[in-house]
Amino acid sequence: QVQLVESGGGLVQPGGSLRLSCAASRIIFRTKVMDWYRQAPGKQRELVATIIPGGSTNYADSVQGRFAISRDNAKNMVYLQMNSLKPEDTAVYYCHTRVGADYWGQGTQVTVSS
Repeated sequence: QVQLVESGGGLVQPGGSLRLSCAASRIIFRTKVMDWYRQAPGKQRELVATIIPGGSTNYADSVQGRFAISRDNAKNMVYLQMNSLKPEDTAVYYCHTRVGADYWGQGTQVTVSS
């Protein structure tokens, strides 16, 4: 069974930064597309960023230029560096991959508030 475990969330002031981490296990990590999603209260889960095995990335328009997704294939880790955070970035952030079925981590809360 694929396991994804997120960490790094917390409370941050507007304009601040956070780095989320996702540890993956029981997959051939280097061959997998990895994503970060988020879900704010009362809203649908949305795709934030994607990184493919070769390292190319893609971002939602709302985070382009502020967030950066990266991966370390030697450590089976994927990261989301979030800069210039805004209150509207407040959400539970989830790590995701697809190995036949969709797999999700448990989520990590990010709250941007003064």
